[in-house]
Amino acid sequence: MKNMFCFQCQEAAGGKGCSKKGVCGKEPETANLQDTLVYILKGISYLVEKGKSQGVEIRQGDSFVMNSLFMTITNANFDDSRFIQVIKEGLKLRDTIKEELICKGVSIDKTLDVLTWTASTEEEIKTKGQTDKVGVLATENQDIRSLRELITYGVKGLAAYAHHAFNLGKQSNEIFDFMHKALAALLDDTLTADDLVALTLETGKYGVDTMALLDKANTLKYGNPEITEVNIGVSSNPAILISGHDLHDLEELLIQTENTGVDVYTHSEMLPAHYYPAFKKYNHFIGNYGNAWWKQKEEFKSFNGPILFTTNCIVPPEGEIVNRIFTTGTAGFPGCKHIEEVDGKKDFSQIIKLAKTLPSPTEIETGKIIGGFAHAQVLALADKVVDAVKTGAIKKFFVMAGCDGRMKSRDYYTQFADKLPKDTVILTAGCAKYRYNKLDLGDIGGIPRVLDAGQCNDSYSLAVIALKLKEVFELEDINELPIAYNIAWYEQKAVIVLLALLYLGVKNIHLGPTLPAFLSPNVAKVLIDTFGISGIGNIESDLEMFLG
Repeated sequence: MKNMFCFQCQEAAGGKGCSKKGVCGKEPETANLQDTLVYILKGISYLVEKGKSQGVEIRQGDSFVMNSLFMTITNANFDDSRFIQVIKEGLKLRDTIKEELICKGVSIDKTLDVLTWTASTEEEIKTKGQTDKVGVLATENQDIRSLRELITYGVKGLAAYAHHAFNLGKQSNEIFDFMHKALAALLDDTLTADDLVALTLETGKYGVDTMALLDKANTLKYGNPEITEVNIGVSSNPAILISGHDLHDLEELLIQTENTGVDVYTHSEMLPAHYYPAFKKYNHFIGNYGNAWWKQKEEFKSFNGPILFTTNCIVPPEGEIVNRIFTTGTAGFPGCKHIEEVDGKKDFSQIIKLAKTLPSPTEIETGKIIGGFAHAQVLALADKVVDAVKTGAIKKFFVMAGCDGRMKSRDYYTQFADKLPKDTVILTAGCAKYRYNKLDLGDIGGIPRVLDAGQCNDSYSLAVIALKLKEVFELEDINELPIAYNIAWYEQKAVIVLLALLYLGVKNIHLGPTLPAFLSPNVAKVLIDTFGISGIGNIESDLEMFLG
Protein backbone atom coordinates (compact mmCIF):
# COMPACT_ATOMS: atom_id res chain seq x y z
CA MET A 1 0.00 0.00 0.00
CA LYS A 2 1.45 3.34 -1.05
CA ASN A 3 1.18 6.31 1.26
CA MET A 4 -1.57 8.85 0.89
CA PHE A 5 -1.35 12.54 0.11
CA CYS A 6 -3.94 14.96 1.41
CA PHE A 7 -3.71 18.67 2.19
CA GLN A 8 -7.34 19.71 2.04
CA CYS A 9 -7.67 20.85 5.68
CA GLN A 10 -5.89 23.36 7.89
CA GLU A 11 -4.21 20.64 9.94
CA ALA A 12 -2.22 19.26 6.99
CA ALA A 13 0.89 17.70 8.53
CA GLY A 14 3.81 20.11 8.76
CA GLY A 15 1.75 22.70 6.90
CA LYS A 16 2.44 20.68 3.74
CA GLY A 17 0.26 17.58 3.61
CA CYS A 18 -0.52 14.27 5.28
CA SER A 19 1.38 11.42 3.63
CA LYS A 20 1.30 8.55 6.15
CA LYS A 21 -1.98 9.09 7.99
CA GLY A 22 -4.35 12.02 8.16
CA VAL A 23 -4.12 14.26 11.20
CA CYS A 24 -7.92 13.94 11.12
CA GLY A 25 -7.50 10.19 11.71
CA LYS A 26 -8.04 9.17 8.09
CA GLU A 27 -6.10 6.04 7.10
CA PRO A 28 -4.19 5.90 3.76
CA GLU A 29 -6.66 3.35 2.38
CA THR A 30 -9.56 5.71 3.11
CA ALA A 31 -7.75 8.68 1.57
CA ASN A 32 -7.06 6.71 -1.61
CA LEU A 33 -10.66 5.54 -1.83
CA GLN A 34 -11.81 9.15 -1.52
CA ASP A 35 -9.43 10.15 -4.33
CA THR A 36 -10.83 7.34 -6.46
CA LEU A 37 -14.39 8.44 -5.82
CA VAL A 38 -13.65 12.05 -6.74
CA TYR A 39 -11.93 10.82 -9.92
CA ILE A 40 -15.05 8.87 -10.91
CA LEU A 41 -17.21 11.91 -10.18
CA LYS A 42 -15.06 13.91 -12.60
CA GLY A 43 -15.75 11.26 -15.24
CA ILE A 44 -19.50 11.44 -14.63
CA SER A 45 -19.39 15.22 -14.85
CA TYR A 46 -17.31 15.05 -18.04
CA LEU A 47 -20.09 12.97 -19.62
CA VAL A 48 -22.80 15.32 -18.37
CA GLU A 49 -20.93 18.28 -19.86
CA LYS A 50 -20.39 16.48 -23.16
CA GLY A 51 -24.08 15.75 -23.37
CA LYS A 52 -24.99 19.33 -22.53
CA SER A 53 -22.64 20.69 -25.19
CA GLN A 54 -24.41 18.56 -27.80
CA GLY A 55 -27.97 19.23 -26.67
CA VAL A 56 -28.54 16.19 -24.46
CA GLU A 57 -29.52 16.89 -20.84
CA ILE A 58 -28.43 14.37 -18.22
CA ARG A 59 -29.83 14.79 -14.72
CA GLN A 60 -29.42 11.36 -13.10
CA GLY A 61 -25.94 12.15 -11.84
CA ASP A 62 -26.85 15.34 -9.98
CA SER A 63 -27.63 14.14 -6.47
CA PHE A 64 -25.09 11.32 -6.66
CA VAL A 65 -22.25 13.74 -7.39
CA MET A 66 -23.44 16.14 -4.70
CA ASN A 67 -23.75 13.51 -1.97
CA SER A 68 -20.52 11.74 -2.92
CA LEU A 69 -18.52 14.97 -2.81
CA PHE A 70 -19.90 15.66 0.67
CA MET A 71 -18.70 12.23 1.81
CA THR A 72 -15.11 13.19 0.98
CA ILE A 73 -14.81 16.36 3.04
CA THR A 74 -12.69 16.30 6.18
CA ASN A 75 -14.07 14.32 9.13
CA ALA A 76 -17.26 13.26 7.33
CA ASN A 77 -16.81 9.58 6.57
CA PHE A 78 -14.09 7.11 7.55
CA ASP A 79 -15.90 3.94 6.45
CA ASP A 80 -14.00 2.17 3.66
CA SER A 81 -16.84 -0.27 3.00
CA ARG A 82 -19.19 2.62 2.33
CA PHE A 83 -16.74 4.25 -0.08
CA ILE A 84 -16.28 0.97 -1.95
CA GLN A 85 -20.06 0.64 -2.27
CA VAL A 86 -20.43 4.21 -3.58
CA ILE A 87 -17.53 3.77 -6.01
CA LYS A 88 -19.28 0.72 -7.45
CA GLU A 89 -22.48 2.74 -7.77
CA GLY A 90 -20.50 5.52 -9.45
CA LEU A 91 -18.96 3.18 -12.00
CA LYS A 92 -22.38 1.79 -12.84
CA LEU A 93 -23.87 5.27 -13.16
CA ARG A 94 -20.96 6.43 -15.33
CA ASP A 95 -21.41 3.52 -17.72
CA THR A 96 -25.19 4.01 -17.86
CA ILE A 97 -24.76 7.68 -18.79
CA LYS A 98 -22.03 6.83 -21.29
CA GLU A 99 -24.25 4.27 -23.06
CA GLU A 100 -27.16 6.71 -23.15
CA LEU A 101 -24.99 9.41 -24.74
CA ILE A 102 -23.55 7.04 -27.32
CA CYS A 103 -27.06 5.89 -28.22
CA LYS A 104 -28.06 9.50 -28.75
CA GLY A 105 -25.08 10.17 -31.00
CA VAL A 106 -23.07 12.29 -28.57
CA SER A 107 -19.37 12.34 -29.40
CA ILE A 108 -17.11 11.42 -26.47
CA ASP A 109 -13.51 10.29 -26.18
CA LYS A 110 -14.06 6.61 -25.41
CA THR A 111 -10.38 6.04 -24.63
CA LEU A 112 -10.18 8.32 -21.59
CA ASP A 113 -9.08 6.44 -18.47
CA VAL A 114 -11.73 8.25 -16.44
CA LEU A 115 -14.36 6.64 -18.72
CA THR A 116 -12.81 3.21 -19.28
CA TRP A 117 -11.37 2.20 -15.91
CA THR A 118 -13.38 -0.45 -14.13
CA ALA A 119 -12.96 -2.86 -11.23
CA SER A 120 -14.50 -6.20 -10.41
CA THR A 121 -13.00 -6.64 -6.94
CA GLU A 122 -12.54 -4.53 -3.84
CA GLU A 123 -8.77 -4.91 -4.17
CA GLU A 124 -8.83 -3.38 -7.65
CA ILE A 125 -10.87 -0.45 -6.31
CA LYS A 126 -8.42 0.05 -3.45
CA THR A 127 -5.48 -0.01 -5.87
CA LYS A 128 -6.85 2.71 -8.15
CA GLY A 129 -6.26 5.51 -5.66
CA GLN A 130 -2.55 4.69 -5.61
CA THR A 131 -1.99 5.27 -9.33
CA ASP A 132 -0.40 8.35 -10.87
CA LYS A 133 -3.65 9.31 -12.64
CA VAL A 134 -5.70 9.71 -9.47
CA GLY A 135 -5.39 12.12 -6.56
CA VAL A 136 -3.81 15.46 -5.88
CA LEU A 137 -0.33 14.68 -7.21
CA ALA A 138 -1.68 13.55 -10.60
CA THR A 139 -1.25 17.19 -11.67
CA GLU A 140 2.47 17.88 -11.99
CA ASN A 141 2.46 21.66 -12.41
CA GLN A 142 2.38 23.10 -8.89
CA ASP A 143 0.29 26.18 -9.73
CA ILE A 144 -2.25 24.32 -11.86
CA ARG A 145 -2.48 21.70 -9.11
CA SER A 146 -3.05 24.42 -6.51
CA LEU A 147 -5.85 26.05 -8.48
CA ARG A 148 -7.47 22.71 -9.30
CA GLU A 149 -7.50 21.76 -5.63
CA LEU A 150 -8.81 25.19 -4.58
CA ILE A 151 -11.72 24.68 -6.98
CA THR A 152 -12.20 21.07 -5.88
CA TYR A 153 -12.44 22.04 -2.22
CA GLY A 154 -14.74 24.93 -3.01
CA VAL A 155 -17.06 22.59 -4.91
CA LYS A 156 -16.95 20.09 -2.03
CA GLY A 157 -18.12 22.83 0.33
CA LEU A 158 -20.75 23.93 -2.16
CA ALA A 159 -22.00 20.33 -2.40
CA ALA A 160 -22.31 20.14 1.39
CA TYR A 161 -24.61 23.14 1.53
CA ALA A 162 -26.57 22.03 -1.54
CA HIS A 163 -27.09 18.68 0.21
CA HIS A 164 -28.75 20.35 3.21
CA ALA A 165 -31.02 22.42 0.96
CA PHE A 166 -31.86 19.28 -1.04
CA ASN A 167 -32.91 17.49 2.15
CA LEU A 168 -35.42 20.30 2.72
CA GLY A 169 -36.84 20.05 -0.79
CA LYS A 170 -34.86 22.88 -2.40
CA GLN A 171 -32.55 22.31 -5.34
CA SER A 172 -31.22 24.21 -8.32
CA ASN A 173 -30.29 22.72 -11.67
CA GLU A 174 -28.00 25.71 -12.21
CA ILE A 175 -26.01 24.74 -9.11
CA PHE A 176 -25.86 21.10 -10.23
CA ASP A 177 -24.77 22.25 -13.69
CA PHE A 178 -21.93 24.25 -12.19
CA MET A 179 -20.73 21.28 -10.12
CA HIS A 180 -20.46 19.25 -13.32
CA LYS A 181 -18.82 22.10 -15.20
CA ALA A 182 -16.19 22.59 -12.50
CA LEU A 183 -15.40 18.89 -12.03
CA ALA A 184 -15.15 18.31 -15.79
CA ALA A 185 -12.86 21.32 -16.14
CA LEU A 186 -10.43 19.72 -13.71
CA LEU A 187 -9.74 17.06 -16.37
CA ASP A 188 -9.01 19.65 -19.08
CA ASP A 189 -5.25 20.07 -19.51
CA THR A 190 -5.74 22.92 -22.01
CA LEU A 191 -6.99 25.29 -19.30
CA THR A 192 -4.44 27.87 -18.22
CA ALA A 193 -3.85 29.31 -14.77
CA ASP A 194 -5.88 32.37 -15.80
CA ASP A 195 -8.75 30.11 -16.88
CA LEU A 196 -8.68 28.37 -13.52
CA VAL A 197 -8.55 31.66 -11.60
CA ALA A 198 -11.72 32.70 -13.43
CA LEU A 199 -13.31 29.36 -12.56
CA THR A 200 -12.30 29.86 -8.93
CA LEU A 201 -14.23 33.12 -8.77
CA GLU A 202 -17.17 31.48 -10.51
CA THR A 203 -17.07 28.85 -7.78
CA GLY A 204 -17.46 31.70 -5.29
CA LYS A 205 -20.47 33.00 -7.22
CA TYR A 206 -22.20 29.64 -6.96
CA GLY A 207 -21.17 29.46 -3.32
CA VAL A 208 -23.25 32.59 -2.72
CA ASP A 209 -26.15 31.12 -4.70
CA THR A 210 -26.03 27.84 -2.78
CA MET A 211 -25.89 29.47 0.64
CA ALA A 212 -28.80 31.71 -0.38
CA LEU A 213 -30.74 28.61 -1.45
CA LEU A 214 -30.03 26.89 1.86
CA ASP A 215 -30.96 30.03 3.81
CA LYS A 216 -34.28 30.07 1.97
CA ALA A 217 -34.83 26.36 2.63
CA ASN A 218 -34.09 26.72 6.35
CA THR A 219 -36.17 29.84 6.94
CA LEU A 220 -39.19 28.74 4.91
CA LYS A 221 -39.31 25.48 6.86
CA TYR A 222 -38.29 26.62 10.34
CA GLY A 223 -38.75 30.41 10.39
CA ASN A 224 -36.19 33.20 10.65
CA PRO A 225 -33.69 32.74 13.49
CA GLU A 226 -34.44 35.01 16.45
CA ILE A 227 -32.52 36.18 19.49
CA THR A 228 -32.40 33.18 21.82
CA GLU A 229 -30.77 32.25 25.10
CA VAL A 230 -29.58 28.64 24.93
CA ASN A 231 -29.21 26.53 28.06
CA ILE A 232 -25.81 24.85 28.49
CA GLY A 233 -26.75 22.88 31.58
CA VAL A 234 -28.53 19.51 31.70
CA SER A 235 -31.74 17.88 32.93
CA SER A 236 -32.12 14.59 34.77
CA ASN A 237 -33.62 12.63 31.85
CA PRO A 238 -31.77 10.23 29.57
CA ALA A 239 -30.80 12.00 26.38
CA ILE A 240 -29.52 11.94 22.81
CA LEU A 241 -26.84 14.30 21.54
CA ILE A 242 -27.11 15.38 17.89
CA SER A 243 -24.07 16.65 16.04
CA GLY A 244 -23.22 17.75 12.51
CA HIS A 245 -25.29 20.29 10.58
CA ASP A 246 -28.50 18.78 9.20
CA LEU A 247 -31.65 20.46 10.53
CA HIS A 248 -33.98 18.01 8.78
CA ASP A 249 -32.44 15.12 10.72
CA LEU A 250 -32.87 17.10 13.94
CA GLU A 251 -36.54 17.67 13.17
CA GLU A 252 -37.06 13.94 12.58
CA LEU A 253 -35.30 13.12 15.86
CA LEU A 254 -37.35 15.65 17.83
CA ILE A 255 -40.61 14.28 16.41
CA GLN A 256 -39.64 10.69 17.20
CA THR A 257 -38.43 11.45 20.74
CA GLU A 258 -41.46 13.52 21.75
CA ASN A 259 -43.26 12.06 24.81
CA THR A 260 -40.68 9.25 25.16
CA GLY A 261 -38.97 10.63 28.26
CA VAL A 262 -35.76 11.12 26.23
CA ASP A 263 -34.33 14.63 25.88
CA VAL A 264 -32.35 16.01 22.95
CA TYR A 265 -29.27 18.24 23.09
CA THR A 266 -27.31 19.85 20.28
CA HIS A 267 -23.56 19.64 19.89
CA SER A 268 -21.12 21.97 18.13
CA GLU A 269 -22.54 23.23 14.78
CA MET A 270 -26.06 22.10 15.70
CA LEU A 271 -26.23 24.81 18.40
CA PRO A 272 -27.91 27.36 16.04
CA ALA A 273 -30.93 25.06 15.67
CA HIS A 274 -32.15 26.57 18.94
CA TYR A 275 -32.54 29.93 17.20
CA TYR A 276 -35.25 28.71 14.80
CA PRO A 277 -38.85 29.28 16.00
CA ALA A 278 -40.08 25.90 14.75
CA PHE A 279 -37.90 23.97 17.18
CA LYS A 280 -38.95 25.92 20.27
CA LYS A 281 -42.21 24.00 20.62
CA TYR A 282 -40.35 20.86 21.70
CA ASN A 283 -40.09 20.90 25.51
CA HIS A 284 -37.62 18.05 25.45
CA PHE A 285 -35.18 20.08 23.29
CA ILE A 286 -33.11 21.04 26.31
CA GLY A 287 -30.02 22.93 25.17
CA ASN A 288 -26.46 22.63 23.89
CA TYR A 289 -23.91 20.26 25.38
CA GLY A 290 -20.20 20.94 25.11
CA ASN A 291 -18.12 22.94 22.73
CA ALA A 292 -16.59 22.67 19.27
CA TRP A 293 -16.16 19.35 17.48
CA TRP A 294 -12.56 18.69 18.52
CA LYS A 295 -13.43 18.30 22.21
CA GLN A 296 -15.90 15.53 21.54
CA LYS A 297 -13.86 12.63 22.91
CA GLU A 298 -13.99 13.89 26.49
CA GLU A 299 -17.45 15.46 26.15
CA PHE A 300 -19.06 12.40 24.57
CA LYS A 301 -17.75 10.35 27.48
CA SER A 302 -19.45 12.58 30.04
CA PHE A 303 -22.66 12.89 28.01
CA ASN A 304 -23.32 9.20 28.73
CA GLY A 305 -26.07 8.80 26.11
CA PRO A 306 -26.05 8.03 22.38
CA ILE A 307 -24.75 10.51 19.79
CA LEU A 308 -26.17 10.98 16.30
CA PHE A 309 -23.83 12.36 13.62
CA THR A 310 -25.79 13.90 10.77
CA THR A 311 -22.75 15.12 8.81
CA ASN A 312 -19.06 15.80 9.21
CA CYS A 313 -16.93 16.73 12.23
CA ILE A 314 -16.35 13.19 13.51
CA VAL A 315 -13.24 12.62 15.62
CA PRO A 316 -12.43 8.89 15.41
CA PRO A 317 -13.99 7.46 18.60
CA GLU A 318 -12.36 4.97 20.92
CA GLY A 319 -13.55 2.41 23.45
CA GLU A 320 -17.16 2.16 24.52
CA ILE A 321 -18.12 5.44 22.80
CA VAL A 322 -18.09 3.61 19.43
CA ASN A 323 -21.15 1.68 20.60
CA ARG A 324 -23.00 4.91 21.38
CA ILE A 325 -22.34 6.69 18.09
CA PHE A 326 -24.80 6.47 15.21
CA THR A 327 -24.26 8.02 11.79
CA THR A 328 -26.63 8.95 9.01
CA GLY A 329 -26.55 10.62 5.60
CA THR A 330 -23.03 11.18 4.29
CA ALA A 331 -21.40 10.53 7.67
CA GLY A 332 -19.86 7.21 8.59
CA PHE A 333 -17.34 5.47 10.81
CA PRO A 334 -16.51 1.74 10.91
CA GLY A 335 -18.10 0.02 13.89
CA CYS A 336 -20.76 2.71 14.35
CA LYS A 337 -24.35 1.91 13.39
CA HIS A 338 -25.56 3.77 10.28
CA ILE A 339 -29.18 4.88 9.91
CA GLU A 340 -30.30 4.73 6.28
CA GLU A 341 -33.17 6.68 4.81
CA VAL A 342 -36.05 4.48 3.64
CA ASP A 343 -38.86 5.99 1.57
CA GLY A 344 -37.85 9.49 2.64
CA LYS A 345 -37.84 8.66 6.37
CA LYS A 346 -35.24 7.69 8.96
CA ASP A 347 -36.08 5.41 11.85
CA PHE A 348 -34.26 6.54 14.99
CA SER A 349 -36.01 4.05 17.29
CA GLN A 350 -32.84 2.09 18.08
CA ILE A 351 -31.13 5.28 19.24
CA ILE A 352 -34.09 6.15 21.45
CA LYS A 353 -34.18 2.60 22.85
CA LEU A 354 -30.47 2.78 23.73
CA ALA A 355 -30.86 6.22 25.33
CA LYS A 356 -33.44 4.85 27.76
CA THR A 357 -30.90 2.32 29.09
CA LEU A 358 -28.13 4.85 29.74
CA PRO A 359 -27.55 7.47 32.47
CA SER A 360 -28.53 11.10 31.98
CA PRO A 361 -25.77 13.52 30.93
CA THR A 362 -23.16 14.60 33.43
CA GLU A 363 -23.27 18.37 33.80
CA ILE A 364 -20.03 20.01 32.66
CA GLU A 365 -21.14 23.66 32.79
CA THR A 366 -24.16 25.81 33.58
CA GLY A 367 -25.66 29.02 32.29
CA LYS A 368 -26.83 30.30 28.95
CA ILE A 369 -25.33 31.60 25.71
CA ILE A 370 -27.10 33.95 23.33
CA GLY A 371 -27.41 33.74 19.56
CA GLY A 372 -29.83 34.08 16.69
CA PHE A 373 -28.38 37.08 14.89
CA ALA A 374 -28.95 35.96 11.31
CA HIS A 375 -29.64 38.63 8.72
CA ALA A 376 -33.40 39.00 9.32
CA GLN A 377 -32.90 39.55 13.04
CA VAL A 378 -29.99 41.97 12.63
CA LEU A 379 -31.83 43.94 9.95
CA ALA A 380 -34.76 44.21 12.36
CA LEU A 381 -32.30 45.95 14.67
CA ALA A 382 -30.82 48.00 11.82
CA ASP A 383 -31.87 51.41 13.18
CA LYS A 384 -30.33 50.64 16.55
CA VAL A 385 -27.13 49.35 14.96
CA VAL A 386 -26.85 52.31 12.56
CA ASP A 387 -27.40 54.80 15.39
CA ALA A 388 -24.69 53.09 17.45
CA VAL A 389 -22.28 53.43 14.53
CA LYS A 390 -23.21 57.06 13.85
CA THR A 391 -22.83 58.06 17.50
CA GLY A 392 -19.51 56.24 17.80
CA ALA A 393 -20.81 53.73 20.32
CA ILE A 394 -19.76 51.04 17.83
CA LYS A 395 -16.45 51.88 16.21
CA LYS A 396 -15.88 48.66 14.28
CA PHE A 397 -17.28 45.23 13.48
CA PHE A 398 -15.02 42.19 13.36
CA VAL A 399 -16.14 39.22 11.28
CA MET A 400 -14.67 36.24 13.12
CA ALA A 401 -16.61 33.47 11.42
CA GLY A 402 -15.31 30.08 10.34
CA CYS A 403 -14.04 26.93 12.01
CA ASP A 404 -12.48 25.88 15.25
CA GLY A 405 -9.79 23.24 15.61
CA ARG A 406 -7.53 21.57 18.11
CA MET A 407 -4.27 23.43 17.42
CA LYS A 408 -2.95 25.42 20.38
CA SER A 409 -2.42 28.35 18.01
CA ARG A 410 -6.20 28.81 17.90
CA ASP A 411 -6.04 30.29 21.40
CA TYR A 412 -5.19 33.40 19.39
CA TYR A 413 -8.87 33.90 18.60
CA THR A 414 -9.96 33.72 22.24
CA GLN A 415 -7.32 36.24 23.27
CA PHE A 416 -7.99 38.47 20.27
CA ALA A 417 -11.71 38.62 21.08
CA ASP A 418 -11.01 39.26 24.76
CA LYS A 419 -8.66 42.16 24.00
CA LEU A 420 -10.85 43.91 21.46
CA PRO A 421 -11.94 47.39 22.62
CA LYS A 422 -15.36 47.63 24.26
CA ASP A 423 -16.67 49.68 21.32
CA THR A 424 -16.29 46.80 18.85
CA VAL A 425 -18.74 44.03 17.91
CA ILE A 426 -17.91 40.49 16.73
CA LEU A 427 -19.99 39.03 13.88
CA THR A 428 -19.62 35.25 13.85
CA ALA A 429 -20.91 32.03 12.31
CA GLY A 430 -19.59 28.49 12.37
CA CYS A 431 -17.88 26.65 15.21
CA ALA A 432 -15.18 29.34 15.46
CA LYS A 433 -17.62 30.99 17.89
CA TYR A 434 -16.71 28.49 20.59
CA ARG A 435 -13.41 30.28 21.05
CA TYR A 436 -15.21 33.32 22.52
CA ASN A 437 -18.99 32.83 22.79
CA LYS A 438 -18.76 32.02 26.50
CA LEU A 439 -16.60 35.03 27.36
CA ASP A 440 -18.31 37.83 29.27
CA LEU A 441 -17.80 40.55 26.66
CA GLY A 442 -20.89 42.56 27.57
CA ASP A 443 -23.02 44.64 25.21
CA ILE A 444 -23.24 48.07 23.61
CA GLY A 445 -26.54 49.75 24.33
CA GLY A 446 -28.26 46.37 24.55
CA ILE A 447 -26.53 44.97 21.47
CA PRO A 448 -24.42 41.94 22.49
CA ARG A 449 -20.78 42.24 21.51
CA VAL A 450 -20.89 38.74 19.98
CA LEU A 451 -23.57 38.40 17.31
CA ASP A 452 -23.85 34.73 16.34
CA ALA A 453 -25.52 34.27 12.94
CA GLY A 454 -25.50 30.46 13.12
CA GLN A 455 -23.73 27.63 11.31
CA CYS A 456 -20.83 28.03 8.89
CA ASN A 457 -23.26 28.24 5.96
CA ASP A 458 -24.90 31.18 7.75
CA SER A 459 -21.82 33.23 6.91
CA TYR A 460 -24.16 34.20 4.07
CA SER A 461 -26.07 36.21 6.69
CA LEU A 462 -22.94 38.18 7.48
CA ALA A 463 -22.58 39.07 3.80
CA VAL A 464 -26.24 40.15 3.62
CA ILE A 465 -25.76 42.32 6.71
CA ALA A 466 -22.64 43.93 5.25
CA LEU A 467 -24.36 44.65 1.93
CA LYS A 468 -27.34 46.19 3.76
CA LEU A 469 -25.06 48.43 5.84
CA LYS A 470 -23.29 49.49 2.65
CA GLU A 471 -26.67 50.53 1.27
CA VAL A 472 -27.73 52.32 4.47
CA PHE A 473 -24.51 54.30 4.68
CA GLU A 474 -24.66 55.00 0.93
CA LEU A 475 -21.18 53.66 0.26
CA GLU A 476 -19.75 52.77 -3.13
CA ASP A 477 -17.66 49.84 -1.92
CA ILE A 478 -18.35 47.18 0.70
CA ASN A 479 -14.75 47.59 1.83
CA GLU A 480 -15.48 51.15 3.01
CA LEU A 481 -17.55 49.77 5.89
CA PRO A 482 -16.05 49.71 9.40
CA ILE A 483 -15.75 45.92 9.14
CA ALA A 484 -12.57 43.87 9.49
CA TYR A 485 -12.29 40.18 8.61
CA ASN A 486 -10.27 37.91 10.88
CA ILE A 487 -11.47 34.44 9.94
CA ALA A 488 -10.42 30.98 11.11
CA TRP A 489 -10.68 28.06 8.72
CA TYR A 490 -10.42 24.30 8.95
CA GLU A 491 -12.05 22.43 6.07
CA GLN A 492 -13.72 22.68 2.68
CA LYS A 493 -16.92 24.43 3.71
CA ALA A 494 -14.73 27.27 4.93
CA VAL A 495 -13.12 27.33 1.49
CA ILE A 496 -16.45 27.95 -0.27
CA VAL A 497 -17.31 30.67 2.27
CA LEU A 498 -13.98 32.36 1.51
CA LEU A 499 -14.52 32.13 -2.25
CA ALA A 500 -18.05 33.51 -1.81
CA LEU A 501 -16.69 36.53 0.07
CA LEU A 502 -14.08 37.11 -2.62
CA TYR A 503 -16.76 36.95 -5.30
CA LEU A 504 -18.76 39.58 -3.39
CA GLY A 505 -15.75 41.86 -3.52
CA VAL A 506 -14.60 41.63 0.09
CA LYS A 507 -10.91 42.40 0.40
CA ASN A 508 -8.20 42.29 3.06
CA ILE A 509 -9.44 39.09 4.69
CA HIS A 510 -7.07 37.71 7.32
CA LEU A 511 -7.11 33.93 7.35
CA GLY A 512 -5.65 31.72 10.04
CA PRO A 513 -4.24 30.17 12.03
CA THR A 514 -2.24 29.25 8.91
CA LEU A 515 -2.79 29.80 5.21
CA PRO A 516 -3.89 26.70 3.25
CA ALA A 517 -1.16 24.23 2.38
CA PHE A 518 -2.75 23.73 -1.05
CA LEU A 519 -1.91 27.29 -2.10
CA SER A 520 1.30 27.31 -4.10
CA PRO A 521 3.51 30.40 -3.65
CA ASN A 522 2.35 31.83 -6.99
CA VAL A 523 -1.35 31.20 -6.34
CA ALA A 524 -1.01 32.66 -2.85
CA LYS A 525 0.60 35.74 -4.41
CA VAL A 526 -2.36 36.17 -6.77
CA LEU A 527 -4.75 36.09 -3.81
CA ILE A 528 -2.58 38.50 -1.86
CA ASP A 529 -2.10 40.96 -4.73
CA THR A 530 -5.69 40.81 -6.00
CA PHE A 531 -7.71 40.48 -2.82
CA GLY A 532 -5.36 41.45 -0.02
CA ILE A 533 -5.56 37.98 1.57
CA SER A 534 -3.12 37.60 4.45
CA GLY A 535 -2.47 35.49 7.51
CA ILE A 536 -2.45 36.40 11.16
CA GLY A 537 0.43 37.58 13.34
CA ASN A 538 0.60 38.21 17.08
CA ILE A 539 -2.41 39.67 18.85
CA GLU A 540 -0.91 43.04 19.74
CA SER A 541 0.36 43.85 16.25
CA ASP A 542 -2.84 42.57 14.64
CA LEU A 543 -5.01 44.71 16.91
CA GLU A 544 -2.90 47.75 16.10
CA MET A 545 -3.17 47.00 12.37
CA PHE A 546 -6.94 46.37 12.42
CA LEU A 547 -7.71 49.41 14.56
CA GLY A 548 -5.44 51.75 12.66
